[in-house]
Amino acid sequence: MISSHAIPLPLLLSDLANKQWQRLLERANAEQQSLFLSHQPMLLRLLALSDFVAEAVISSPTMLAEMLTRECYLQAQRSVDYPQQLHTALQAADSEESLKRVLRQFRRHHMVLIAWRELLGFAEVEESFTHLSLLAESLIVAAYDWLYAKMCREVGTPIGRDSGEPQRMLIFGMGKLGGGELNFSSDIDLIFAYPERGATQGGRRELDNQSFFTRLGQQLINALHQQTADGQVYRVDMRLRPFGDSGPLVASFAALEEYYQQHGRNWERYAMVKARLMGPENDDGRYLMQMLKPFIYRRYVDFGAIDALRKMKAMIVAEVRRKGLTDNIKLGAGGIRDVEFIVQAHQLIRGGREPGLQVRHMPAALKALQQHHVLTDDEYSTLFSGYRYLRRVENILQEIADQQTQTLPDNDRDRLRLTVAMGYATWDAFAQALEQVLVSISQLFRQVIGEQEEQESDVPSIWQDMWHSHLPADDLVPLLQQQNVVEAEKLATELTQLRDECLHRPIGPQGREALGKLMPRLLSQLVQDAAPTELLSRIRKILLHIATRSAYLQLLAENPGALKQLLKLCAATPLVAEQLARYPVLLDELLDPAQLYNPTPLDQYRDELRQYLLRVPEDDVEQQMEALRQFKQIQLLKIVAADIAGALPLMKVSDHLTWLAEALLTEVVNQAWAQLTAKHGVPPLTAKTGEKNFAVIAYGKLGGIELGYGSDLDLVFLHGGDHDGYTVGDKPVNVRQFYVRLAQKIIHLFSARTPSGMLYEVDMRLRPSGDSGMLVSSVAAYEHYLLHEAWVWEHQALVRSRAVYGDASLLADFERVRAAVLSQPREIHTLAKSVADMRDKMRKHLLRGTAEQFDLKQGAGGMNEIEFIAQFLVLAYAQQQPVLLTRWSDNVRIFESCVAAGLLTDEESITLKKAYLAIRDRAHRCTLSGITRIIDGQELQAERAAVIALWHKLIDAQLPELDLSIH
Repeated sequence: MISSHAIPLPLLLSDLANKQWQRLLERANAEQQSLFLSHQPMLLRLLALSDFVAEAVISSPTMLAEMLTRECYLQAQRSVDYPQQLHTALQAADSEESLKRVLRQFRRHHMVLIAWRELLGFAEVEESFTHLSLLAESLIVAAYDWLYAKMCREVGTPIGRDSGEPQRMLIFGMGKLGGGELNFSSDIDLIFAYPERGATQGGRRELDNQSFFTRLGQQLINALHQQTADGQVYRVDMRLRPFGDSGPLVASFAALEEYYQQHGRNWERYAMVKARLMGPENDDGRYLMQMLKPFIYRRYVDFGAIDALRKMKAMIVAEVRRKGLTDNIKLGAGGIRDVEFIVQAHQLIRGGREPGLQVRHMPAALKALQQHHVLTDDEYSTLFSGYRYLRRVENILQEIADQQTQTLPDNDRDRLRLTVAMGYATWDAFAQALEQVLVSISQLFRQVIGEQEEQESDVPSIWQDMWHSHLPADDLVPLLQQQNVVEAEKLATELTQLRDECLHRPIGPQGREALGKLMPRLLSQLVQDAAPTELLSRIRKILLHIATRSAYLQLLAENPGALKQLLKLCAATPLVAEQLARYPVLLDELLDPAQLYNPTPLDQYRDELRQYLLRVPEDDVEQQMEALRQFKQIQLLKIVAADIAGALPLMKVSDHLTWLAEALLTEVVNQAWAQLTAKHGVPPLTAKTGEKNFAVIAYGKLGGIELGYGSDLDLVFLHGGDHDGYTVGDKPVNVRQFYVRLAQKIIHLFSARTPSGMLYEVDMRLRPSGDSGMLVSSVAAYEHYLLHEAWVWEHQALVRSRAVYGDASLLADFERVRAAVLSQPREIHTLAKSVADMRDKMRKHLLRGTAEQFDLKQGAGGMNEIEFIAQFLVLAYAQQQPVLLTRWSDNVRIFESCVAAGLLTDEESITLKKAYLAIRDRAHRCTLSGITRIIDGQELQAERAAVIALWHKLIDAQLPELDLSIH
């Protein structure tokens, strides 16, 4: 590598520079042209290397002239003046629009200088770190100060309830902003906090501190994040705050302390290592950092941090494979993230005992690890120089177009730019040097984090020959028979068909090598199954789907454990094979059996989803939708695996599927709300209370906590009924229309098909008036409909309903309405006839199978009949004991409540529950086996007879004219 100044511009870049030069001169006046000509060689080089700088100076020749006149590009010490310069510039800002304009123009001015100095070799990467980080901090603090003063003038100053002191919001800068080494083009991750609860004083009306700081936080995000004619200041990401998107935007110190003590995860410890408060130090800030320190750094030597970081690294490797990322200097092997993991692993392990390791800035942290003899001198040198080199490459990549990227360019122009700016004569010379850096870091990473490849055992040559010899099926049969393989003829035919199909696929050299390594091992294990042909048929779909994606073939070829799990799961159920064939990204989950067979704890689905989504840009709707679907598929695979292994009984399977669906539903509503409010603003009531005034009611299997693997979601949407006015935003809409659009967006986020399929099919037909009704009902309209217009079957459906999302007050309203409707007085004979008629109608239209078969759902004594018994008992007798009989929505606990109410004996309740669980379990096994719900009529006869007898006793006996012919 030589000085970048000594490398002449290649012809492609020289031509580009000349075109940009002409554009610049056309925009400049005569005096400016003369000034530019006196600096022409430098400016031509700058225009050639960065589209961002070129567009900025061409759009503002005056800015460029000022920089040249004052020789700003030669000044290394500029960042100390940022706060005062911003303060002066903002004194004339008399509106939020002028605030935004000043912030954006200030950022553009200084970002041009930072890129200028680094691209032309005037500054080392450390100087860029400092200026980028201090520029961001200055912009954040200046915007905050301006908005805080404005809000205090409008609504008063927030005062602490206990201290009586004025309160200010504290802003955590996370990630590289917190570490003082921000990328050139980067999101900023922030967390907002305030010291104590209280209320404003001195304003026209009192506002509680939580509302004050929430509104202030929203205004700050808008001031930084919004795209205007001058661009944006920074993309702001708030998902690292407690509870992520579903949590409050701002938290009090007490709420933060409780969250990190009760709910804080390892990945949040990892994130908090770099947390730094923006702006000047103060007592509140020192108190808050001291309070959080025990959460970040354990007092003991914490070797558990290694395992947590290893899992995080595995997630990143899987993400790289899923997205097909290549040439990524951040996430790839030996990249920037590997250095960060090495350093933060040691910090988390030993930082509690060694305060000297509690360092945010990565180069300083590396030095601290060397000084504490955690890293040898050679390891330190490798990591420090390698990290510095990669961060310089990253900055130059981003300075080209002010785009957040860590991927090496695939076009000649940008490759030449990177080569020249890095000081290399050719792209190949740069690529070779970069590869050496990545390899040396990757080797150290494996030593520290323990990422080791699993060793393979030898595969007998017979299986090698069967795949590689290309023998016809007839010649394979005796070889298989010699190995005592059952179904030798069928298996030979299936194997030759698979081999022939692979020959005609454009697999490529790496893929062919991986397939040749994989298939002999797969065959040697597959033939041990009782039905090897069927198993190969299932595996075949997966192999053909991933044949052109060598990364997945290599995953299976190089990880015998993953292959073993694949065969085990596919042998147990075609459901897994179909999912893996449709979504190969799930193959990554086979690498860790300990994780695979232990589904996420019920109370952690939301937190796991939050962590999963943090890797996806908040404003990339398509990637967010894809990530939701991938998360669902990953969790489904774990639930199926635990189900197959017998680790989860049926009721627990449904619990997991239900809690997973609720976590996804919450995220979908939050995303829909964020997208809609970004465009139209929030309803007036939301602006006042901070609540959405919106609820989601689940019916059917989700309502009854009985979701199956293929269940859709029966949903009803409610809002609080405040229709007055328009939303508070740039493009206001009527409040009623706002909630309709919210419902439409939620349905779209659920049902849109991405490469990972549909999230859930949503059924809205149980809403008031069905398909002809409004997508969202007010609570009052919902109550009126159920009390005065609904059919009996709609009241039956209400029995299996429960609220799954919403503000506390709205959910309380729903519970009140549900209880009131279910406990209405009903004439029991009329009710019995309506329930029996509905049962008969459904059976007439939906009953399947022959007389010798049993339809698990619609057949006599089947699942539907048991559910109708539960619904009848609630509707008939809830008036007598409303609290007891309207509490639960699932059949099992309804039957238990009926015992407490004296409607069933213990024996009758046990009979119904046993029959229900037996029939559900059989239906569940049908789903896993990939067959219909129709079984042999000889099965479950005792359970069905017991249900039929109880139907006669509880419902038929109440009919005006008893008719038993149906049974």
